[in-house]
Amino acid sequence: MIRVVQLGSTRHRDEGLRLGTVRRPPRGVRKENYARANYYDLWMPDLAPSAELFARRPATDDEKSWNMFARKYEAELKKPEASRLLDLLAAMSHQSNFSVGCYCDNEARRHRSVLRRVLAERGAAIS
Repeated sequence: MIRVVQLGSTRHRDEGLRLGTVRRPPRGVRKENYARANYYDLWMPDLAPSAELFARRPATDDEKSWNMFARKYEAELKKPEASRLLDLLAAMSHQSNFSVGCYCDNEARRHRSVLRRVLAERGAAIS
């Protein structure tokens, strides 16, 4: 089962591996401490918004801007590299527990909410 989390937050019981779907590693944290500091065990930047899209992310809760960002991010997730990873994660979610996440605190207006929906559409088991 997949749990969608905020990277750096306390791990849940039976969470399994934590996958960082972010473009950049955490600032000020040594690579060998990423897992110990609850950021991630494996880095998966191919599932993060592109650098160009991330730079244009909405700074406010403007509905129109958010919807445009979400549509563009979904289009990026349809590219072959990301699509194959999503299929793999959806299939693995029925065999093992793991989590995916980003750094932001409010999931509702962040890319992990789109990632959650896209994984669910691909048949992933999500908690």
